[in-house]
Amino acid sequence: MTIAYKTGFLALALLGSTALAAQAADQEISWIYCGDKIDPIHEKYIKEWEAKNPGWKVTPEVVGWAQCQDKATTLAAAGTPVGMAYVGSRTLKEFAENELIVPVPMTEEEKKSYYPNIVDTVTFEGNQWGVPIAFSTKALYWNKDLFKQAGLDPETPPKTWADEIAFAKQIKEKTGIPGYGLPAKTFDNTMHQFMHWVYTNNGKVIDGDKIVIDSPEVLAALQAYKDITPYSVEGATAYEQNEIRAIFLDGKVGMMQAGSGAAARLKETKINWGIAPLPLGPSAKGEGTLLITDSLAIFKDTGVEEKAIEFAKFITSPGPQGEYELQGGAGLTPLRPSPKVDEFVKADASWKPLIDGIAYGGPEPLFKDYKGFQNTMIEMVQSVVTGKAEPADALKKAAADLEQYK
Repeated sequence: MTIAYKTGFLALALLGSTALAAQAADQEISWIYCGDKIDPIHEKYIKEWEAKNPGWKVTPEVVGWAQCQDKATTLAAAGTPVGMAYVGSRTLKEFAENELIVPVPMTEEEKKSYYPNIVDTVTFEGNQWGVPIAFSTKALYWNKDLFKQAGLDPETPPKTWADEIAFAKQIKEKTGIPGYGLPAKTFDNTMHQFMHWVYTNNGKVIDGDKIVIDSPEVLAALQAYKDITPYSVEGATAYEQNEIRAIFLDGKVGMMQAGSGAAARLKETKINWGIAPLPLGPSAKGEGTLLITDSLAIFKDTGVEEKAIEFAKFITSPGPQGEYELQGGAGLTPLRPSPKVDEFVKADASWKPLIDGIAYGGPEPLFKDYKGFQNTMIEMVQSVVTGKAEPADALKKAAADLEQYK
């Protein structure tokens, strides 16, 4: 009887240990999550997805912005990839070329759910290589009180580059305060800020595998940079866009390009401000902006690729994504049109210019060596704003240098 009891107990123990092992062996989707902490909205929907998918667990690892993408790359290159990582969409071509990620095919219905041109930010050689999770556009912000002090109509923002340069000049000459905030620091958003000018003049950097930056449209953008520099912040190479935003929030610059996060912060100040579409260059076809997306990339050889794609599409689907992106302070623009977005625009008109530029916007140019591309663009901008090179010469040099990175 004792033996039978022990045998039965052993069987139960083995059964229990097997159950525990099964529970412990839940298949895991590891996620490199950029930032300081997980957004509560994402935490909520991770739990919801796990509840609907027993036996699966999503384990985010929070990594600071400066290191997160490098960590994902290093792990994949070492043969120990994470299931999924938050990356800048600009890196997807490089990941794909090195066979580190898998395609994330979208149905036509999925593609049509986004605003125009957004799917292009994750598309290379006909495949989608990531699921957009964050999106930003820019609009023009102006300080109405500085306009008034300079003798400008405080309710009339510039509509063209010529207006913008003239207004910046008048503000600087009449008030002594910089009329425009031009960032040219050795920082990624120096390239981003210039691309907004490229896309408000119907320009391009690369078309397929052909470098097309040396064009009249891009030359005009670089010349406009040269022309507005004397009326911008002094020492532009010392500032990136968030530092320019801080100067604007202090009432010390007349105009700047910024996203929705600036509006959220301005509402907490006493500054009399306005927001409008980005001014247009002479070749513009309509309101434009650089379309910057971050995406969830699904890494190869993890054994959980299919389920990771399913989760990535769930966490970025209209319900969860709508809650995540319409928080204002995050600086995000909605990825998709929806009745909820319409409600936000109706309640807060500052969203409208950030959305209207999408139709004629363009994606971050995709290069195999994105950092090489980025550094070339920064060097080009810096050479012009510091007076070391004329726009035409700087553009020709950049066009030649970019050939090695495409």
